[in-house]
Amino acid sequence: MKVPLSKIAALVSGNIVGDSDKIIAGITPFDSAGNDDITMAGNKKFLKRVDTSEAGAVIVPRDFSTPSQNLVQVDNPKLAFAKVKQYFHPPPEPRPEIHSQAHIGLNFKFGQSVSIGPFVYIGDRVTLGNRVWLQPGVHIGDDVTIGDDVTIYPNVSILKQCIIGNRVIINSGSVIGSDGFGYAQDGKTHFKIPHTGFVQIDDDVEIGASNTIDRGTFGKTWICRGVKTDNHVHVAHNVMVGENTLLVAQVGISGSATIGKNAILAGQVGIAEHLNIGDHAIVGPRTGVGKSVPDGHVVMSGFPEMPYNKWRRVQRTVTKLPGMKKKLEELEKRLQNLEEKK
Repeated sequence: MKVPLSKIAALVSGNIVGDSDKIIAGITPFDSAGNDDITMAGNKKFLKRVDTSEAGAVIVPRDFSTPSQNLVQVDNPKLAFAKVKQYFHPPPEPRPEIHSQAHIGLNFKFGQSVSIGPFVYIGDRVTLGNRVWLQPGVHIGDDVTIGDDVTIYPNVSILKQCIIGNRVIINSGSVIGSDGFGYAQDGKTHFKIPHTGFVQIDDDVEIGASNTIDRGTFGKTWICRGVKTDNHVHVAHNVMVGENTLLVAQVGISGSATIGKNAILAGQVGIAEHLNIGDHAIVGPRTGVGKSVPDGHVVMSGFPEMPYNKWRRVQRTVTKLPGMKKKLEELEKRLQNLEEKK
């Protein structure tokens, strides 16, 4: 693919500095870009090196300029770079067909241009929208409904009664609608509580690889519009994740928790059950959340790395903290008494 720089600028609503007729044949990282490539310099580290780049053109912030390079000035370089990369590397389009080695259940309904690969299992009373792509090894349980323009990657399981919206992507190995972790104890054994709810995933959601999203005990586990999850994320029964929230790798959310809109849960965050995480809240990496977080708050507790010998001293100190707290309270009380006597 070879296109003039003017077409790329139009794609990203950018302003050109330099040769608008410059032909661009590809998109590459900054340090490996050649004369036919476009690249990005979105921060100071790369902007100060733009003049030395061999790239045919560089995507830069709107307020940056230099006469020695072809530039595309935009408001959001990272977003523009993503759009240009998608232009040069569009997603593959499957052949519309139902493979002969797929299993199709009773009362199956489907729209136009569906693609169902080999070894796909489709249960009874399943409904697919238009342009749905089920890749090899996908399992679709009974009474599942899937909207338009959905891509399900290999070896995904969507179990009974789940609802998937439009323009959803579910990456390989994820399980949607598994039973939640719920048991009643009689002192000797753990008696399984049946989970009779379902999972609802709204429009424009992307689920990472090897996610597990449990069905509700009753009612639904709800992933709202625009949510994006990384790999190895677990969402327990009856959780609601608000619109446009990001769940980064290895996040675990316990049952019946509510996550607000536009929140960010960073890597290895754990959320206790029945808590509320507010809109636009941020929970930093390796943080265990034991109480609700208000709207817009930023919380974190993960320890940064430290030398091993220092870490050993820190760990020995942690076990002494309750006694140190008691002594500190006694000293504060004695000091207060002395001040009152004066």
